[in-house]
Amino acid sequence: MDQYIGKFLDNRYEILERIGTGGMAVVYKAKCHWLNRFVAVKILKEDLAQDEEFRRRFHEESQAVAMLSHPNIVAVYDVSRSPELDYIVMELIDGITLKQYMQKRGGKLSWKESLHFITQIMKALSHAHSRGIIHRDIKPHNIMILRDGSVKVADFGIARLASASQNTMTQEALGSVHYISPEQARGSRIDARSDIYSAGVVLYEMLTGRLPYEGDSPVAVAIQHINSIPLSPREIDSSIPEALEEITMKAMASDLDRRYVSADAMLADLEEFRKNPNISFDYTAEDLLAEDGDEPTQVIGANTPQSVLARTSHTARREEPQRGRERSRRQEEEDYDEEDEGGGKRAVIIALAVALCLVGIGVFLWVTVFSGMTESETYVVPNLTGLTMEEAQSLPEVVDNGFTVVEGEQVQDEMEAGRIVNQSPDANTEVKSGNRTITVNLSAGSGALTVPDVYNQDYRIAENTLRNMGLVVKIEEDHSDEITKDNVISQSPEKGEPVEKGQEVTIVISLGVDVQNVTLITLLDMTLSDATDAIERMGLKLGKVDPVPSDEYDVGRVCYQSTAAGTSVPEGTVINLQVSTGPEENQPAESGAPAESGTPAESQAPVPAVSKKEIQVPLPEDRDTVTVRVTVDGVAQYEQQVETRLRTARVTLEGSGVQTVDIYLDGTLYSSSSVDFSA
Repeated sequence: MDQYIGKFLDNRYEILERIGTGGMAVVYKAKCHWLNRFVAVKILKEDLAQDEEFRRRFHEESQAVAMLSHPNIVAVYDVSRSPELDYIVMELIDGITLKQYMQKRGGKLSWKESLHFITQIMKALSHAHSRGIIHRDIKPHNIMILRDGSVKVADFGIARLASASQNTMTQEALGSVHYISPEQARGSRIDARSDIYSAGVVLYEMLTGRLPYEGDSPVAVAIQHINSIPLSPREIDSSIPEALEEITMKAMASDLDRRYVSADAMLADLEEFRKNPNISFDYTAEDLLAEDGDEPTQVIGANTPQSVLARTSHTARREEPQRGRERSRRQEEEDYDEEDEGGGKRAVIIALAVALCLVGIGVFLWVTVFSGMTESETYVVPNLTGLTMEEAQSLPEVVDNGFTVVEGEQVQDEMEAGRIVNQSPDANTEVKSGNRTITVNLSAGSGALTVPDVYNQDYRIAENTLRNMGLVVKIEEDHSDEITKDNVISQSPEKGEPVEKGQEVTIVISLGVDVQNVTLITLLDMTLSDATDAIERMGLKLGKVDPVPSDEYDVGRVCYQSTAAGTSVPEGTVINLQVSTGPEENQPAESGAPAESGTPAESQAPVPAVSKKEIQVPLPEDRDTVTVRVTVDGVAQYEQQVETRLRTARVTLEGSGVQTVDIYLDGTLYSSSSVDFSA
């Protein structure tokens, strides 16, 4: 039996069953007894927990996802990192993966259903990219389909901040080789456009029911991503709309500069196609090819860029009927082998082996030498002030130099609404090749502002966002069964509504579940069965039951309860019991029965009531974010990444009597003190 099933984590999450296993962690269904809801708990595998690098990456996953809040992204509720156990508490999804859904539908979806799914995927990526986060592992296995047809992107297991300066040819990337971008296959640095390529492959598979590239090994498939162009979707199924084919192939362009510049740009085309399925974007085969001189060594066989150039353009296909070109690479090689005579087949095999060796050497040199040279390159940041987002993203200086433009905040300004007021980094400054993200703030005009969406955000972040817009924030509190404590339940005015600078905005903050207190009755002298029934009727939970000798109580009778009768405790509190095994002199010498923990009078001594106390944690000023972890007598009660611009973090703790409270900042002990919870 699994060691975690039936256990409580941090006296809060009851592990119920295993629901999945990934490369780094095991996922369990659990019940949160504080908020009375079911959740998914992802626990780092034991063998990997011994490796500090894996633990660091596992924690980075939680930090990356915790920065995101979007209906198409799986939400993270809680994070725990301790020397004993690392786990993440996430939203429990009632659905199946896109891969499973496609298999149930015979491997291929209608173009309307494909459009529905890819639009939601791109919305999720747009949100993540705007926060500087690249998923890096988009594939149908990481996309969940809910019962209502909505999509949630999951498993940011190898996500990294866009500014991180690391190569990405990892084992995870190789494991998802059918969906990785050419730059990932080469081991080059990547940006948000790599996710767009992978999303294009997912769209290709939904439309055609097949992958663009197949091979006998991961390396063979990776080489095809670098060197080849796949059959267009309409060559596989002519019923696919031409415009949707154009979108798919542009997303899968091997040259970064010929690919969609952002998820928003691809979303715009998808929306145009949704409105008019007969539209044509006039993306041609040449849009998929790399510039001359940048083309890596070609793989012998079909689907090379040369073969694509020989195909008719989209315009030509409109003028004459499509001709079947369904011959696969393997069929062409078999035909060639049959035509070869006098040992020709052996010569072809030798030539292929030599070509693959040369390609391998080329990839190795690119990763070890040329990518290192690229890291040292610098780029001048273009001036985007006064432009719209669309104009900025299509600016030649942005596109040609691989910059990514992401939207920051709306600010009140004399400039026309929607125009860029300022940017970071500033114009004309030099940046390294791995830091080509430009964050821009847009003008909301000199008049009305638009209320942002702060639903389910931490109230401190929401309050800070609204105050920075010049709005007055009024805070109210209420209980909620769905929204985590300290997050926003609702806002007034609603998101998107116009407001004037200085106008009041009310946000309602969650106090968590409205937990009722119960007064504990005496359980002494009851049978264990009767005591268990009484605990359940009061809405409490039975904890440990220990047999102990007792001179006062008969065998099988409760002789001790961990919380004294008459104490008011919250619903769900765990009550531990001791059951009499009879007088001590009657105990067998070899039984090893435990010594009495005290007299009956002592066992009924009142236990201090559990109470709450709020503390304020000063935040450091030398970093933008910090992970704050607070433990009470060694048990973690709070762990969250917060923005240091808030100056302090308010943390509510629970305890009884005098207990030790330790505060950790980014894993380093900041302070340790004794706190009297009864004061």
